[in-house]
Amino acid sequence: MNTVALTFDDGPHPDSTPALLDALTRAGVRATFFVCGEQVLRHPELLLALHEAGMWLGNHSHTHPHLPGLDDQALRHEIQLPQQLLHEMTGNYPTLFRPPYCDTDTRVRDAAAALGLTEVLCTTDTRDWAGADAESIVRAAQDERPGGIVLMHDHGRRTTVEAVPHLLAAWAERGLRPGPVPPR
Repeated sequence: MNTVALTFDDGPHPDSTPALLDALTRAGVRATFFVCGEQVLRHPELLLALHEAGMWLGNHSHTHPHLPGLDDQALRHEIQLPQQLLHEMTGNYPTLFRPPYCDTDTRVRDAAAALGLTEVLCTTDTRDWAGADAESIVRAAQDERPGGIVLMHDHGRRTTVEAVPHLLAAWAERGLRPGPVPPR
């Protein structure tokens, strides 16, 4: 079956992570959650729930800044801290990294690569972060092609949670299903 990488940034968040996890597990699918270190510290139980459910975990920085504007030391710190937290909590180091706002440059890519991370951007931004309603979110991603990477968010918006079952159904009608981020 053809796959599309369904990804969620900014979590974990108590107002969305449990509902997203429920929708995904009910459908029998996995997704990639790019988590922020500060959110992991606030909600470690949610990170562990994602891990225990078999979701793929990626690094999304510690505090969600615009990384290209940071000096080298701050940039390393922003990427390294979530690596350590996720390893301590799950026993695994993430291998995927999505810079906040998909804002990147050579320095950001090099800093991530130095920690064994592959940078992941997206092929479709659902604009759920901008307040899109559930129907607009589905419409933005329903025609994604196999191998694509869909950007959604795990930051408490109910419209994202509402969109997931409808998006999964639209993909299933086309013979698509969520899968891991494709290798680069």
